[in-house]
Amino acid sequence: MSFGSLSAAACEALNRGCRLADCLHNTGEGGVSRHHQHGGELIWQIGTGYFGCRDEKGQFHLEKFKEVVAGNPVRAIEIKLSQGAKPGMGGILPAAKITPEIAAIRGIPLGRDGLSPAGHSAFRDPDSMLDFVELLARASGLPVGIKSAVGETGFWRELVHLMATTRRGVDFVTVDGAEGGTGAGPLAFTDHVAMPFKSALTRVFREFALEDLADKVVFIGSGKLGFPAAALFGFALGCDLINVGREAMLSVGCIQAQRCHTGHCPTGVATQNRWLMRGLDPKFKAGRLANYVVTLRKELQLLSRACGVPHPAFVTSDRVEILDDRFGAVSVRELFDYQPNWGLPPENQ
Repeated sequence: MSFGSLSAAACEALNRGCRLADCLHNTGEGGVSRHHQHGGELIWQIGTGYFGCRDEKGQFHLEKFKEVVAGNPVRAIEIKLSQGAKPGMGGILPAAKITPEIAAIRGIPLGRDGLSPAGHSAFRDPDSMLDFVELLARASGLPVGIKSAVGETGFWRELVHLMATTRRGVDFVTVDGAEGGTGAGPLAFTDHVAMPFKSALTRVFREFALEDLADKVVFIGSGKLGFPAAALFGFALGCDLINVGREAMLSVGCIQAQRCHTGHCPTGVATQNRWLMRGLDPKFKAGRLANYVVTLRKELQLLSRACGVPHPAFVTSDRVEILDDRFGAVSVRELFDYQPNWGLPPENQ
């Protein structure tokens, strides 16, 4: 979640915790704030609203983009195409939750809902998207990738073809499964639109692997991967990194009260109310987050060694089997028709 949806205290706690655990902090699409400057390095997510790098009309503004990159510990840029829990939809930050600080960070007016359109205005298709990716890469000198839910595969085929035949490309792909959570999506979308993570990642990974591009792109998995077994499954399917969302939120105090949109979160996680935020000590909660990340890594390492390899990156799809209700089993490699070397790190790395 981004600052605005999250409270200042929760954002600070997450950033401090990422510093302690030496992991990356994804900003969400709400822009980069002073609460992201407590030592944790950032993946700056840029959504359709271009918050923090937009002009008065809501269009992308290159000079503001450069200013944010220069003034913050940004290590990668993630262009958000869609979100697993509500693909094809925009978003709204209610006016009641928009403080002067949030308005300044996002570049939006006070007293009006902050709107994220359903689609990007800076590009319209994979070809123009790659032009935008290259523009951001030249301006920042940073890796630039995309985040998307997955439905039809035409977009991915066209993207892979363009990467294989031109000198343009994304540095990483974040595949967001439909399991991803949000309190801001209709049930018809959260329950029935977009592919679940396992199907989504394998569809996308296959397109890159068939063009021998899988080793040139970093794959990030997202969508209920915050427990060791689920995370290891993601690595077996080809992930190089995983995102964790709800588990990180729970570690800093979220109790899933489902009052995020009201500004009255009882634990101070999703509110700008100073009185409610007093119950969230960022330094204490930072340690909780770090403990969670360290424990997740440890258990992933133990599971990997149980599979006979030293690291989750070396767990291949033949090490995982899916059981049915009659005690039958099929390996993930057979189920998703993976080749033996798919998902392994290149030999020279």
